[in-house]
Amino acid sequence: MLTQHLYRYLQFTTQLEQLVVNKTMLDIAYGRIGVDLPRGMVFDAHKIYCDEAYHALFSMDMYRQVIDATGVAPRIGSEPHFFRRLRRLLEDVDPSMRLLVELLFVFCSETLISGTLDSGRDQQVDPAVHEMVKDHAKDEGKHHAYFASFLFHLWPQIHAKYQESAAALIPDLIMTFLEPDRESLVGELCGYDLSRNEAEQVVAETFTGDVVSEYARATARHTLRYCREAGVLDHPAAVERFHELGLIEEDQCPASMQSAPQKDRTWKGSGRF
Repeated sequence: MLTQHLYRYLQFTTQLEQLVVNKTMLDIAYGRIGVDLPRGMVFDAHKIYCDEAYHALFSMDMYRQVIDATGVAPRIGSEPHFFRRLRRLLEDVDPSMRLLVELLFVFCSETLISGTLDSGRDQQVDPAVHEMVKDHAKDEGKHHAYFASFLFHLWPQIHAKYQESAAALIPDLIMTFLEPDRESLVGELCGYDLSRNEAEQVVAETFTGDVVSEYARATARHTLRYCREAGVLDHPAAVERFHELGLIEEDQCPASMQSAPQKDRTWKGSGRF
């Protein structure tokens, strides 16, 4: 079961980095996003592209090595849950907003992923996996800082007619990244001689709404702070959606979600790399 979980993580990483993040990095690097950015930030997009390509490469290499070393065949689908859900979100929005949704998803994923890599610090993890995740986390810390700054360049340049819709989509983009892949887990459990009903019950009892919300709030705390500072939560529809998805505690006052005094989020340039 742990081996299947590793396969799921490695597939997630490979497809996220190659098919989603690096598409956006190319758009930034070649000036195709319609947003004015500092020259250093545009240049650093090339560096992040190389980092992410390497993350995909070492993830796929580890995937192959684990199959060879264990003889355990992967019991996962051809693409991770986040990719299917992101595709549906992109299909549902107006075509004129699709590039913006992609940019916001990458902002979310790059400020969330560093929080999901903490598990690699567990010394009980296989040493090769531990070192792989540690190296990944080091790079993602830099990318986190880049995209935290990116939001503060992007948000004021979004046309007013799109800001409300974009703000209300961000909670869904966060959960697109963080939601457990229940269908994949059910399929895996069915391979251990559980009936589908039994497998669905195990997954439902493991990933309860409270468990998922608590994990999501903890992991998204920095992303939420950047949204608040940038003014995303000045839009009532965004606050309402954050509440609906459990990303904001029920007793938090909507007024407290309004934009706060910003820290200096200026990108410091390629020296950070």
